[in-house]
Amino acid sequence: MDNLIFCLNATVPIFAVILLGRLLRGRHFFSPQTLADIDRLSFKVLLPVLLFRDIAAGRITEQFDLKFFLFCAGITIVYFFAIWLGAAKLLPDKSMVGAFTQGAFRGSQAILGVAFVQSLYGDAGLVPLMIVASVPLYNIFSVLVLAVTAPAGRGRDRKGLIGRTLGGIITNPIILGILAGLPFSLLSVNFPPMVAKGLDLLAGCATPLALLSIGAGFEGAKALKKLGPTCAATLIKLVLLPAVFLPIAAWIGFRDQELVAIVILCGAPSTVSGYVMAKNMGGDHVLAASIVVLSTAVSAVTLTAILFILRTAGLI
Repeated sequence: MDNLIFCLNATVPIFAVILLGRLLRGRHFFSPQTLADIDRLSFKVLLPVLLFRDIAAGRITEQFDLKFFLFCAGITIVYFFAIWLGAAKLLPDKSMVGAFTQGAFRGSQAILGVAFVQSLYGDAGLVPLMIVASVPLYNIFSVLVLAVTAPAGRGRDRKGLIGRTLGGIITNPIILGILAGLPFSLLSVNFPPMVAKGLDLLAGCATPLALLSIGAGFEGAKALKKLGPTCAATLIKLVLLPAVFLPIAAWIGFRDQELVAIVILCGAPSTVSGYVMAKNMGGDHVLAASIVVLSTAVSAVTLTAILFILRTAGLI
């Protein structure tokens, strides 16, 4: 019972805030423009500040784990190509392959990952290192699979979008926030109290605001469309990937914050940015939206169950 309560303490507050966002949207607290502005503020300012603060406050020479970094990057590569190959062979409608592959492999690390580890340990822990290892690959692989498989993505416009997206990887605010914190960490710089408190105030807004936005942005009707592929992608993202890679991670010796970060890498729900990219590159954006909605809803159960199993096994 103690282990179950431990896991519920980590997951229930997060999904309660997501649900609150949906309820507030139903009472017209959020317009579409307001949500777009909140998403932009979270992505470009608040989350980068949070990750900058956590990286700068830590001591990267003490925290950096090459084995952990290479493991995160390696399994990202493995499961991306495995899902793409399986989707290409098994999906009868080949126009779905890009959106299905992206929805089944690309998770919401920056928002839910930070939220979960903060809930368990009080800071972002090793999530920033996991983000650096995986998120650039996510962006590159998403462009690759959509460019190759999306019928409407072929041609000159697609090439321009690929160039802009690859440029966006280099200028990704979350990656830049992490990289900006590295010199402060390496040089063991301590911020003056007034600077530290200002960073704390901004960083404290990041997670709750992003979670409210996720809930408010739900469009539940879309989850009913293309239900078969949506359920399959959700099952892969939330159950199959953790079932395959978490035992390997535990066998290698990852524990506590390392293992929780890998839980998020493998088992976080599909990210909203995947829907945006699928729509802009001519992919099946209805399928992409359905995967985001269903995987986020179901992850309340699966992530709690995974944490409970790991806690019971004494791994976290």
